[in-house]
Amino acid sequence: VGQVEEFVEALHKVAEGGTVVDPEVVRQLLRRRRDPLEQLTPREREVLALIAEGKSNGAIAKELVVSEAAIGKHIGNILTKLDLPPTDRTHRRVLAVLTYLRA
Repeated sequence: VGQVEEFVEALHKVAEGGTVVDPEVVRQLLRRRRDPLEQLTPREREVLALIAEGKSNGAIAKELVVSEAAIGKHIGNILTKLDLPPTDRTHRRVLAVLTYLRA
């Protein structure tokens, strides 16, 4: 405890039913609100933008002059980096687009 007076004040506040949150904890929580797309490479962002435009893998491959397999790999990387694991209840490609649009 660095500041005894602040500690005693916090104890009184809690004893009266209040809450106390350390400002450093708040700063760290706010820092964690990062852009979820920051982990993507520029090419992955480009692919995600084209997905958001409603383009198919084939159309994206043609526009970027790469193979469909390359686009599939980019999409797999995007879904992994956005932490969108396969499930039976969600469509990961749609969730990735929603993440893109929110960012």
